[in-house]
Amino acid sequence: MRRIARLMMVLALGAAVLGQGHGADARPRDRYVSLGDSFTAGPLIPVQVEPLGCLKSNRNYPNLVNAALGSLRFRDISCSGAKTDDMFAPQSVEGPDNPAQLSALTSRTTVVTLGIGGNDIGFTEIIKNCATLNPYTTPCQDRYVNGGVDEISRRIKATAPKIANVLNAIERRSPNARVFVVGYPQVLPDKGLGCWPSLPIAYDDVPYLRTKAKELNGMLRTQAINAGVGYVNTYRPSEGRSACALPTVRWVEPLVPVNPAAPVHPNARGMAGIAGVVSTAVA
Repeated sequence: MRRIARLMMVLALGAAVLGQGHGADARPRDRYVSLGDSFTAGPLIPVQVEPLGCLKSNRNYPNLVNAALGSLRFRDISCSGAKTDDMFAPQSVEGPDNPAQLSALTSRTTVVTLGIGGNDIGFTEIIKNCATLNPYTTPCQDRYVNGGVDEISRRIKATAPKIANVLNAIERRSPNARVFVVGYPQVLPDKGLGCWPSLPIAYDDVPYLRTKAKELNGMLRTQAINAGVGYVNTYRPSEGRSACALPTVRWVEPLVPVNPAAPVHPNARGMAGIAGVVSTAVA
C-alpha cells in the first residue's frame, strides 16, 4: 500500500509540473513594441507618462492599438523629438534619458510599429521657417529651393538609407516580428490653400509643403516595401481632418491648439483615428 501511495504521489506531482508547463505555454507570447517620434508619442495629450521629457501620452495610438488587440504584451518606447539615430543610442530629454529605442526589442517580439523620419528632415524647423505674417509671400520655397536644389527633397532622400538601417536592425533583433512603418497624417489639407492665419503658411507655399509631405510618406512606403514589411497609410484616412478642419473634426492641431495637444501635432481624436488604421493593419 505504501508503494502504491508513493507511486500515486509521484504521478500527482508529475501532473502538476506538466500542468504548470502547459499553463506557461498557454499565456500570450505576443509582444508589441512601439518605436517612434512625437507623432507616435502624443505630446501634451492627457495623461502624460514617464519619462516626462518624452512628452508621451497614455492615449497615443500605440496604447490604443494595444488595447484593441487585447492579448499583446506591450512596450511603448517612443519619444518626442526622436530621430533615426535615437533608435540606436539613448536620447537626451528633460530628466532621465530615453533608452535607445531598439533596446526594447527581443527575439520574442512579434509586432513592431515604427513612426520616424519627420525629425530627420527637420519638421519643427520647417514649420518655424515657413510660418509667415504675410500670406502672399513664399518664404518656404525661398528658403528651401535655391539654384534648382530642393533642400527638403534632399533631406528626404538622405533619410531613406537611415530608415532602411533601422528596419534592418529591427529584423536582426526581432526576426519573427511583423513590422509596420506608420506614415504621417495630413497636417495641411490635401486640396486648397490652407488656413492662414490659423496655420500661418503662405497660400502659395501650401501646395509646396503638401508635395513634401507626400514625398516623405512615399519614401517611407518605399523603404517598407524594400524591407518586406508593412506600410500603414495614415495620410489618406486623415483626409478632411487636417489642422485646417473644424476643432471637432480635425486630427491635427494648428499653431494654437484648441484641443489638448502640441502645436501642429495629432490630438486625442487623431490618435484614435490612427489607432484604428494601425489596428486593422496589424490584426
